[in-house]
Amino acid sequence: MSTNIWEKFDKMIDTKALKEEAERAAEQGNFVEVPHGTYEVRIEKLELGQSKSSGNPMMVCWMKILDGPYKGQLLFYNQTLHTGFGIHKANEFLRSLDSGLDIHFESFKQYYDLLLDVHEAIDGKLEYAVEYGEERGFKTFKIVEVFEVA
Repeated sequence: MSTNIWEKFDKMIDTKALKEEAERAAEQGNFVEVPHGTYEVRIEKLELGQSKSSGNPMMVCWMKILDGPYKGQLLFYNQTLHTGFGIHKANEFLRSLDSGLDIHFESFKQYYDLLLDVHEAIDGKLEYAVEYGEERGFKTFKIVEVFEVA
């Protein structure tokens, strides 16, 4: 096979991002898929990011499991925000975190700040029971209980 085919892949695929992803995977060790169920979690990360696949803006939420056999594992909720439905889903989730903040979308700059404010309002203060599942091929996350951290 000629080297031209590999140069073609180098142009098609973001090799720098792929290398970084491989390094992160190596640091995390053997990844164990968390089965669907209800877990007690703490929000580790809540921010506005960008989808690697589409380039669209995306809410990024990392939830760390606090107990049970999957303690320490992360659940990743990524909600793209390029449609009204996506923003609606993100707003519903953010409201369920019970931060006491007014959850609404005005602009991406405003939403970026809002996500940081929500994380600051709940970090170290609230934990959650989250129902983790799947619907029509998409991961689902529903906050079913809010706990105050003692």
